[in-house]
Amino acid sequence: MKAIEKILDAVMRFLMALAMGALVVGGTWQIVSRWILGNPSTFTDEFLRYVLIWASLLGSAYCFYRDEHLSLTLITDRAKGVFSVILSVFIEACTLFFVCYVFVYGGWKLAAAAINISSVIHIPFSFLYSILPLAGIFIVLARILKYAQLLAARKGGKA
Repeated sequence: MKAIEKILDAVMRFLMALAMGALVVGGTWQIVSRWILGNPSTFTDEFLRYVLIWASLLGSAYCFYRDEHLSLTLITDRAKGVFSVILSVFIEACTLFFVCYVFVYGGWKLAAAAINISSVIHIPFSFLYSILPLAGIFIVLARILKYAQLLAARKGGKA
């Protein structure tokens, strides 16, 4: 299980670093082409917009993996005993349902149905939309890995 965790972590970190590097290079090129060369680049606006979407969705998936995502804990902090466990399971089930339905299924359908091509850089929208199911799969894998670790800890008597 630790090997799967290491691989998932390495893949997600690599993709996020690649996206952030592309943002830095694209932003730098836009500044250089506009202010130094006096001829602004035409593709960087669209390129940076799409890479920012990819970076933010990969980052959100990584936050789920690290269990550092934004959450409202007003009710869960006050819950005690069995109600706390039931509430946690309900929240996790709702989250997984949402991610599976909207990100994985909806993103897959959206990417498969997209026939347009971006106007400036000529990338198919199906490629651009493919980040939705990819991020969804990362989130689901991260949650399954967390559940497996919790179950192993329970069976080992640690929790």
